[in-house]
Amino acid sequence: QVQLQESGPGLVKPSQTLSLTCTVSGGSFTTGPYYWSWFRQSPAKGLEWIGYITWSGGTFSAPSLKSRTSLSRDTSKNQFTLQLSSVGPEDTAMYYCARGGIGSVVDWGQGTQVTVSS
Repeated sequence: QVQLQESGPGLVKPSQTLSLTCTVSGGSFTTGPYYWSWFRQSPAKGLEWIGYITWSGGTFSAPSLKSRTSLSRDTSKNQFTLQLSSVGPEDTAMYYCARGGIGSVVDWGQGTQVTVSS
């Protein structure tokens, strides 16, 4: 079974860049046709899809976050990463990585809390 684990700082200062890594184990990261997604959840917005990177390296981001989002992967480490720039308090949330896309997630990471505060 595929397992995913998020890692990164739990506290980010306003205007800085949030950077999270998801490490995938138990499966091949480059095997299609899976998408590898980032989501976040907060009381104010509920569950929100941020974007995904495909098994072949293509990236797609939510329109509302696209200008601040960068998605990448390191196939040698079986990891994919999220960078969200110019963060503000509204970016405070539990962040999850997942295997699958919108409405088709088959595996979730346990999540990592990120707080934006000075």
